[in-house]
Amino acid sequence: MVSAHTTRTSARQRARDWAEIQERMLVPLYEAVYDRLDIGPATSVLGLGCRSGLALLLAAARGAEVAGLEPEAELRELAQDRSLRVLSDVYRELSPGLPGLGATHSVVTAFEHLSCTAVPQALVRDAAALTLRGGHVALAVWGPEERCETAAVLDVARRHGGYDAFALSAPGALESLVTGAGLRPAGGGRVCCPYAYPDLESALRGLVSTGFFDAATEFAGERQVEKELREALFPFTRRDGSVRMENVFRYVLAERIR
Repeated sequence: MVSAHTTRTSARQRARDWAEIQERMLVPLYEAVYDRLDIGPATSVLGLGCRSGLALLLAAARGAEVAGLEPEAELRELAQDRSLRVLSDVYRELSPGLPGLGATHSVVTAFEHLSCTAVPQALVRDAAALTLRGGHVALAVWGPEERCETAAVLDVARRHGGYDAFALSAPGALESLVTGAGLRPAGGGRVCCPYAYPDLESALRGLVSTGFFDAATEFAGERQVEKELREALFPFTRRDGSVRMENVFRYVLAERIR
């Protein structure tokens, strides 16, 4: 029987793996969105599913006021350790009367959370509700599957009943969510985000920290999932032992008009 202490320790380690290994992989995406929206001192940014907060730190470095919502306690604690204002991800409890988290943000982002949430439509509606009129929502997902070498690794999760990372990558999928939430599409783009690790063990730890493989592990067991991940990563392991996979991410910007 696994104790609550062991579970908590494991969650803490995974959160650290995200912050120390995986989080930096999406920096080109964060920067591309911030450049496009001209994030600076006049901007208030709210990150939905902000995890340990690197994207918020980058916005703050540009002079923006930042806040975040994150459901996992261990990741939230890491973000708070970085002196970030990050609360629990309780969208339904938010209201304009809640200090700092009403519809007062000029930019609301969903960089990682959208691809692994059970109800993406609800997340986009919540993002719209938290955005000032005339402000923007920024949504990001994986790009075309054939342009993402990590697809072969993510397929381990899909085979065992986990999330389909590319469910929102089809043409028009994000735009449909945007218009369904009463937002007006305002452009977008694609960004190259290689996944690069110094060795196979770091690759395993980083990928598991994303949460994409949680359901697969529960279904097939940790040992089986690790075995399949090692097999999937083998073609991307270089002679020096490092691992690198080329990927494309896609983002869509939307304006709140009412």
